[in-house]
Amino acid sequence: MAETSTIVAALLGLLEGLTEFIPVSSTGHLLLAGHFLDFESAGKTFEVVIQLGAVLAVLTVYAAKLWGIVTAAPNDPQARRFIGAVLIAFLPAVVIGVAAHDFIKSVLFETPILIASTLILGGIVLLFADRLAARPVHDQAMRFSPMMAFKIGVIQCLAMVPGVSRSGATIVGALMLGASRRAAAEFSFFLSMPTMAGAFAYDLYKNRTLLDASALSDIAVGFVMAFVAGGLVVKWLLNFVSNHGFSLFGWWRIGIGSLALVTLLLGF
Repeated sequence: MAETSTIVAALLGLLEGLTEFIPVSSTGHLLLAGHFLDFESAGKTFEVVIQLGAVLAVLTVYAAKLWGIVTAAPNDPQARRFIGAVLIAFLPAVVIGVAAHDFIKSVLFETPILIASTLILGGIVLLFADRLAARPVHDQAMRFSPMMAFKIGVIQCLAMVPGVSRSGATIVGALMLGASRRAAAEFSFFLSMPTMAGAFAYDLYKNRTLLDASALSDIAVGFVMAFVAGGLVVKWLLNFVSNHGFSLFGWWRIGIGSLALVTLLLGF
């Protein structure tokens, strides 16, 4: 039984890493996969905590750029402006995430039909956003204004409904506000760092009494798999969306959501 749990944890960690930074909702995929694989974690902590592996993956890929921004900040107004923009975009998630945490985990995370439905709806939105987005006027993520960043941060809060997708919400929001595809995806990467790290820390604190040795073992396995897969996706994604857009992910969401919804309605 323990071996089966470890294998499932590894598969879910791989799924997390592959889907965290593309606009398909990693949490939605994890929760649906866990439902159909009959995988349960205390307080749904596994699904949130292994996201730290993906956070560390993007930190690793962007380590040099992040270090350059931090070291330049004391003397470079643009670097300070960018750091401020990311923090401003992060704030709405802090407020709403803390206020609604228990409802999100106990109700939304436990409603597979809702997750499947939001996957489908989000896929439709992504297809329209990719085709109807305003002509890009912002082609550098580091030059987003504080107000634009705040608006993206507010839109990001929609992703607290599992199946919406954090990266999907921020990317669509940025596209609608005039960002290029590449700049939208890159700002989403940077915003993921404080957002996911904050969600990890708060969820771990809230559920600290529910964790046992077996849970920690599964989390460690999922964490490593998410780290490896997440790093590969981050390196690939920017060039892909610059050349091909987001329609592939929209159709993927619709297909997976429809399959899950039909399966659930049939009683599985």
